[in-house]
Amino acid sequence: MNVEELLTELIEQKKDSLLHTGRRIVPTLTPEDLLQPNDYPELENHPHFRYEEGILAGLQMALAALRAEIHS
Repeated sequence: MNVEELLTELIEQKKDSLLHTGRRIVPTLTPEDLLQPNDYPELENHPHFRYEEGILAGLQMALAALRAEIHS
């Protein structure tokens, strides 16, 4: 497994984890809702959800940077 595949796998795992965390707060949450969590004040103001969302964003940035480096 190369680094790009590893990051992609970590991102998918974090998305699942974030959805699970979000559903503990908003039980009807869908994966698409995670794209606009600001539609849900309960998520917008929840520190644990925001922390997990930040980790996902960091992993996505790392993957984007890696791809940019590979393809430059």
